[in-house]
Amino acid sequence: GWCPLSPTGAQTTQLLVEPPWTPAVLWDGVTLTCQGSGTPNATTWYKDGWNWWKEGPDHFIVTKSGTYKCHRPGTGLSNPVTVLNDWLVLQVPAWAQLEGDTMTLRCRV
Repeated sequence: GWCPLSPTGAQTTQLLVEPPWTPAVLWDGVTLTCQGSGTPNATTWYKDGWNWWKEGPDHFIVTKSGTYKCHRPGTGLSNPVTVLNDWLVLQVPAWAQLEGDTMTLRCRV
């Protein structure tokens, strides 16, 4: 399912990644969804630090590697999500981990 990359219940803009692994890899068909208050389809997307898509949709399928953020009026700027196009990637679950938790790692080729 969808996984927020910021604490649950926070009154901030959240950038969700599907499938819920980090770093995300382009060849998984990654979908990013921006959640926050305000007008639907009034999302501003940033790619690699640049204003990339003003008044864009709330979600889209990523077609280029890079670091993405989104901004929603009323709740502000999200944390970044990096999407790689590397041929070998070590991934961890995208949800928050606590010390002592058992963690599944994925080595992707």
